[in-house]
Amino acid sequence: MNIKQRITIFLLVVLSLPTTSFAEYRFSDFQARSPIHSNGQITASPQGLTPDQIKSVYNLPKTGGHGTIAIIDVGSADTIENDLAVFNKQFGLAACTTANKCFEKHVMEKDTKDLGWGLETALDVEWAHAIAPQAKILLVQAKTASGTNLMNAVDYARSRSDVVAISMSWGGDESVDEAKYDSHFTSQYGASFFASSGDEGAGAEWPAASPNVIAVGGTHLNISKSGTLLSETAWTGSSGGISKYEPAPSYQTTFGIARANGKRAIPDVSYNADANSGYSVYRGGSRPGWSVVGGTSAGAPQWSAIQSLGLSANNKNFYKDKALTNNAAYFRDIKSGSNGTCTTYCTAHTAYDYVTGLGSPLTIHF
Repeated sequence: MNIKQRITIFLLVVLSLPTTSFAEYRFSDFQARSPIHSNGQITASPQGLTPDQIKSVYNLPKTGGHGTIAIIDVGSADTIENDLAVFNKQFGLAACTTANKCFEKHVMEKDTKDLGWGLETALDVEWAHAIAPQAKILLVQAKTASGTNLMNAVDYARSRSDVVAISMSWGGDESVDEAKYDSHFTSQYGASFFASSGDEGAGAEWPAASPNVIAVGGTHLNISKSGTLLSETAWTGSSGGISKYEPAPSYQTTFGIARANGKRAIPDVSYNADANSGYSVYRGGSRPGWSVVGGTSAGAPQWSAIQSLGLSANNKNFYKDKALTNNAAYFRDIKSGSNGTCTTYCTAHTAYDYVTGLGSPLTIHF
């Protein structure tokens, strides 16, 4: 057999293989991204939004919280307890330490290293505590950002009977076999699971695309110098759209979402995410100081805190409440802004949209 004949046979074999053999992205390839942004400046005092400002914008109580908020992050985050102490002192919040049993860090593997998620971890921990200062904080540190290691961390959190909410401020590309792993986002103790929708504009990410997860999109806040909310609009970076692989869950089919085509639509809800209206976050280490931070990663821990406050934040309640005639008592409907040029799927409008979902919170009771 000459070379030309061998090449011909090889090409025939390749062309006869299933078209997805080389193109499929599978869960084994999953690597999470941290959807976080800062203005790059580190200052000696906080320059971003304060807990009191956010509580005023979203009609949240000054204090409160039940059970434990579990935060899933990556790497060792060696300075986090001291970071939280500095944050609490600055804003007059209750101490949350290992000693008073408010704070607990669980590292999944002993040799876990700092993988650059320190600012993300500080944002998640500090602002979950700010919104629900009487709740306990459980920080679960995955060894790496691989799907397997993150699911191991999620499994630990959901195994705890004290955990009422699980925050996942990360996401990645959807995979053809992702639905096999959606069972990780269930809890026999009734915990709600929250995930960032992503910061890359139009398009769906996982685990936000899981029907068992509350996907949190992003907005921009326009606040006056006196602290009054002037407007809230869709943030250009907020990811959202239709899942490639996940079917529409019953709470969405009953509600009725235009052009979902029988697939899972995201996000479900929204929260301030633009770094231009970002949060004050303290981080220690080699360059200690305050940063102004944004990203849809900010919404997952704060919605988790809202669940801790009212114990009713879940998709079944969200879509039921939004369908009622008094839905304005539950959500601020975001009606303007976009995250791309795909018209219907990229533009905020009245009622549900693929940029901000049902809207931003106006209550802790759903």
